[in-house]
Amino acid sequence: MSTENEGTAVPPAPSAPPVPVDAPTASARQEPAAPHAGAPTTPLPPSSPSASGAHQEQQLVHAGQAPAYAAAGPGGTPQDGSAPQGAWPPPPPPATPSYADPGSGGSPYSDGGPGSGSGGAGDAWGAAYQQPEPKPRSGRGGLVAAVLVAALVAGGLGGGLGYTLAKNDDNSSSTTVSASDSGGSVKRDPGTVAGVAAKALPSTVTIQAESNSGEGGTGTGFVFDTEGHIVTNNHVVADAVDGGKLTATFPSGKKYDAEVVGHAQGYDVAVIKLKNAPSDLKPLTLGDSEKVAVGDSTIAIGAPFGLSNTVTTGIISAKNRPVASSDGTGSNASYMSALQTDASINPGNSGGPLLDAQGNVIGVNSAIQSSGGGLGGTSQSGSIGLGFAIPINQAKYVAQQLIKTGKPVYAKIGASVSLEDGTGGAQITEQGASGSDPVESGGPAAKAGLKPGDVITKLDDRVIDSGPTLIGEIWTHQPGDKVTITYERGGKTHTVELTLGSRTGDS
Repeated sequence: MSTENEGTAVPPAPSAPPVPVDAPTASARQEPAAPHAGAPTTPLPPSSPSASGAHQEQQLVHAGQAPAYAAAGPGGTPQDGSAPQGAWPPPPPPATPSYADPGSGGSPYSDGGPGSGSGGAGDAWGAAYQQPEPKPRSGRGGLVAAVLVAALVAGGLGGGLGYTLAKNDDNSSSTTVSASDSGGSVKRDPGTVAGVAAKALPSTVTIQAESNSGEGGTGTGFVFDTEGHIVTNNHVVADAVDGGKLTATFPSGKKYDAEVVGHAQGYDVAVIKLKNAPSDLKPLTLGDSEKVAVGDSTIAIGAPFGLSNTVTTGIISAKNRPVASSDGTGSNASYMSALQTDASINPGNSGGPLLDAQGNVIGVNSAIQSSGGGLGGTSQSGSIGLGFAIPINQAKYVAQQLIKTGKPVYAKIGASVSLEDGTGGAQITEQGASGSDPVESGGPAAKAGLKPGDVITKLDDRVIDSGPTLIGEIWTHQPGDKVTITYERGGKTHTVELTLGSRTGDS
């Protein structure tokens, strides 16, 4: 399993060869049937799944470019529409054809096509046939002509009568009802998906990020304020951080160069700013992700597989889902207590807004759970209905910090926890990262009396089943917040309150 941080023209069928009137049954040939047209991201850091199976290792797949499709494949009809040599229909026969038996191995094709043999008359269609004498004009042919004329006259009469009745019916009452009769309108109400999309789309952008070496991809962002700040994912702009090229294109087609204001790898949030930003920017309204409920409607906007301005819908299928993902550029991972949605999200949707039914932003689309094979054999996987978004309350706080200082600020407890399986919670390790102390001296955990080997099982009312789950939950808070920690030591459960500390930057 993995997660995301997306003709050949067929020649016309051959027409049937001419068959003379009243041809003898014995000499009739079976016409060959027309041939059927041929049917012409990145590895997760080590993490500990939850005991309930909710938390799994996930892979962040970067936004991909839209695929290019060929105009015609091998063997296809030339693009100028001309029929290939030797294809149907064959050249017209003489005015008075002489039908000969093609003989053994003869071909029904006048150009010596499939089935053509060595028979001397292999270029003909049927068996030998003697042209009949013309029949008198007063015979059946005359009757057929008369019937045909009668039919044409009747058809003209019926058409004229139908027109007259229809014209007369305009002045009478009709049993059908049109929109104009009922006062209906094609105007979309604000609460509909179409109404929300019409209002939100002008404030979303498709982001193209390119590194100095030419590598990059496509993602999405949305207008955060009137000054030209755009919120997106860190992994969307990571390639352009160190002197790369960054552009943002609105649905109107207007494209702006942009620069990275700040990025937070741990949160997977970044802020870019448009150069020469227009004065008429309309920021999207930010909602309250704490008030979101399972079952609420969702609307996602993005550029899946490079298909800009795509709108999909779904519901909130879960809240507080622990998700760990990496952009593949290092060991640092992104952790979130995510909003889970079944709205279709694919590579390229990253950084785009997840809206509620009123058009308020409730999350930033960041990752997907998907099957490992990829879409159509490609390395990028597609949506299977499990998308994850960073709650907007968290993304808003991070974005404001990035705009203010250019660096992210993380809440912390001051203790190293295991990312491995089977700990039954978040176990404080015996050794800290890079040889540091597992419990920071003078930090929040130390002041609260926590020690190596303690297993944290709850943070406030959130059940903690792994180290990544604890990190994701801590990062939903801000430094200075007071939280209640429940932990186990020596088979006994303890509860303690502590005040979260802070760490600046990703290092």
